[in-house]
Amino acid sequence: MSLIHPIPHPDFHPVIFLPDEIELYDFSQEYDPNRQPLSPFVVGKYNEHRPNMYKGDLFEQDARTVHVGIDIGCPAETPIHAFETGRIVHQGYNPEPFDYGHVMVTEHQQINGQTVWVLWGHLSKKSISRRTIGTSFKKGDVLGWVGDKSENGGWNPHLHIQLSRTCPDTHDMPGVVSLKNRAQALFQYPDPRIVLGQIYQ
Repeated sequence: MSLIHPIPHPDFHPVIFLPDEIELYDFSQEYDPNRQPLSPFVVGKYNEHRPNMYKGDLFEQDARTVHVGIDIGCPAETPIHAFETGRIVHQGYNPEPFDYGHVMVTEHQQINGQTVWVLWGHLSKKSISRRTIGTSFKKGDVLGWVGDKSENGGWNPHLHIQLSRTCPDTHDMPGVVSLKNRAQALFQYPDPRIVLGQIYQ
């Protein structure tokens, strides 16, 4: 683990206001949910093979180990902001252990010339009760809050943010994929640093 200096994207609003120094997690070797972080704000990488992290039928049946979003670890109730104007297309709750818990999907037009859909996972319950599907929001608006362990699927509090080139049919997207599906998934779910900036190098 190491401390890094995140650089926000100059054209988009920060999703979470980060301090000048945060911790970059490396989950490629091990995952210890009880480890004390070096910083209150931490980042988990996109396209990281995490062979020892995901347990249970949700992941093990298809050997899903490759993370196709970015995780931003932070205190529960941390506000989550819209990086750009958009609208809510799906909301829901995934109750399985180590799933997303409360989740939202938003649509944003003209991001690098195309429409992008974004999944916001591990939210608090109140995040998906304050707006209805189809409602619009502005750049910088608070979309919701990071959920605590009792409502976010059982994880230490963090935001999972994931981009998609197509609109999902429901509020769900696979946040972790198998090694055999890695190349296809990386095309379908591009790097969130497109909108987050150089949150890590």
